[in-house]
Amino acid sequence: MFAFFSGLIIFLGIHSVRIVAPGIRERFVGAYGEQPWKGAYSLAALLSFVLIIYGYTAAKAGLGFVWAPPLWTRHLAVVLMLPALVFLVAAYVPSKLKARLKHPMLAGVKIWALAHLLANGLGVHLVLFGSFLVWAVIDRISVKRRGVADPVAPAGWSGDLIVVGIGTVSWVILLLWAHQWLFGIAPIS
Repeated sequence: MFAFFSGLIIFLGIHSVRIVAPGIRERFVGAYGEQPWKGAYSLAALLSFVLIIYGYTAAKAGLGFVWAPPLWTRHLAVVLMLPALVFLVAAYVPSKLKARLKHPMLAGVKIWALAHLLANGLGVHLVLFGSFLVWAVIDRISVKRRGVADPVAPAGWSGDLIVVGIGTVSWVILLLWAHQWLFGIAPIS
C-alpha cells in the first residue's frame, strides 16, 4: 500500500505546485530553463503513476470493501465518461467548447472521478477517485483565484467537431476494448 499512497501523493503533489507554491515553477525555470522543468515534471509524473499502478493491488486488498454500488451506477458511469473524454480532448484543441468550459481538463477529471466513485465500492477506489475529485475542485478554485485568462473561442465549429469526434471515438474504444485491456474491467458486458 505504501507504493500506492506514495504515488498518489507525488502525482497530485506535483500537479498542485501552482496551488500551494506558485513560485517554485518560476524559480526553477528561471534557474534551469523550461525544458529541464518539463523533463523533471514528466519524470516525476511517470514515476508516481507507475507507483499508483504497482501499489493498486496491495491497496485493493488492504483497504477492503466500502459499499455495494447498485448496477445502475455502472451504467451511469459509462454515460458520464462520454462528456469526460470530450472535455479532456477539449483541453488540447482550440474550440468554442474549450472557451465555454474555461478549464475543460478539470471538468473532465471531475466527471471521470465522480463516474468512477459512483460505480466502484472498494476503499482503494474511494481513495483514488476521491483524491482526484477533491484535487480537481481545489485546482479549479485556485485557477479562478489566480485569475488565469480564459481561452478565446475560435471562429467556426471545426474545433468542436474535432473535439467531439476524438472524444467519442476514445469513449467507444475504451468501452469495447481498452478499459478491459488496461484495467481488467469491462465497462459493458
